[in-house]
Amino acid sequence: MATVTDNLAYVSDFENDRVLVAWYAIIGVLLIVGASSMYLRVTGGLATTNMNSVTPWGAWIAFYIYFVGLSAGAFLVSTLANVFGMEKMHDIDRDALLAAIVAMVVALLFVWTDLGRMDRLFNVFLHRQLTSPLSWEVHAYVAYILVLSVELYFAIRADLVRVAEMGTGIRATLARLLTLGRTSLSDAALAADKKWLKRFGIVGIPLAIFFVHGGTGVLFAVAKARPYWNSGLFPIIFVVSAVVSGTALVMVVYVLRRRFFDGRSVDLDLLDRLGQLLVAFILTDVAFTAIDALIALTTLERLHVGAWSLLATGKMSWSFWVVMVGLGWIVPALLASRRSWRRTPSLMVLAGLSVVVGIVGVRFNIVVPPLVLPVMEQLPHGNYLPTLVEWGTSVGIIGFGLLLYTLGAEMLPLTPLRLEDHE
Repeated sequence: MATVTDNLAYVSDFENDRVLVAWYAIIGVLLIVGASSMYLRVTGGLATTNMNSVTPWGAWIAFYIYFVGLSAGAFLVSTLANVFGMEKMHDIDRDALLAAIVAMVVALLFVWTDLGRMDRLFNVFLHRQLTSPLSWEVHAYVAYILVLSVELYFAIRADLVRVAEMGTGIRATLARLLTLGRTSLSDAALAADKKWLKRFGIVGIPLAIFFVHGGTGVLFAVAKARPYWNSGLFPIIFVVSAVVSGTALVMVVYVLRRRFFDGRSVDLDLLDRLGQLLVAFILTDVAFTAIDALIALTTLERLHVGAWSLLATGKMSWSFWVVMVGLGWIVPALLASRRSWRRTPSLMVLAGLSVVVGIVGVRFNIVVPPLVLPVMEQLPHGNYLPTLVEWGTSVGIIGFGLLLYTLGAEMLPLTPLRLEDHE
């Protein structure tokens, strides 16, 4: 039976103190900017934004659907290990689950910031509307976070027990609390962890696809007055792009954590596998987007054609061609097109970051252009660019998410602990 020995290696600190200080300094700056901007948002209300009756949604909603996508995508990547048992993917399932939880929390913070009355946050739970897709979505988000949290618990429980026994200080104390009293490392207990991890993963798959991100796509698709959104393909495109961004995020987190936290070498076979998946998901995303565009353009419907024309040739075309197509599709696909490049960690980090930035453009292109165009003749055109307050609060919320993930990476055994077997 496996027993805890002195050979247990638990590394959760930054490998370099300078990197540690610099990283927390960056997060501190983001939080200060965010806190000051949030103060202006709370005291000044939505008057501090460029949103109005013509363009009621802006940067905060774009970031909301962006982080929902990151969360759903990262979770679905984790199921490759926990549900489908794909070889070597267990090295990243804990990273993926924590990233999914943090991204979902960040997404909900963006929605909360966008509320005209932020103090009415809990009204959706106190006054349920069964006919409202948004009401269903909020409840699905809560259930989704609970499922992911339980999954992460079963994924790390055994290592929490080992840290509680062998570790010292706050990490050991926290680990002892998080075991919830289940401290057995017997074969039966470990088998039970794997069984329940898989079961909750199976529950989470339809929750993520049909409710969390597919459901977020439904919030747009049911808006009949906006033909650009009113498409049966829209929820599917949401899910596909979520998997693209989630795969990229997990790949970046895996490499950077190995380099700056664990001090271990990157598994090049795993990195190669992630690169292949990334290319496959990007091509699928391109295909569905092209189909959606073709259907829209062949209708010759004014708002449909106008939205795509604004995207491709209007003043926002740089966001479409440079950010969405260039950074979101072309650059990462090229960087991951050769096996030798997929086995180069620095190139795969660059490819992943390119996708993470590019999908931001995708989300802005989803939200803004359809709102800029008037739904009826003689109505005014919209004109939206985020204000400094909108950018500042967004930076702060993202900084808060980075802080949550960093603390989780420092306190939790996200990398499976190395043990030697003894009878």
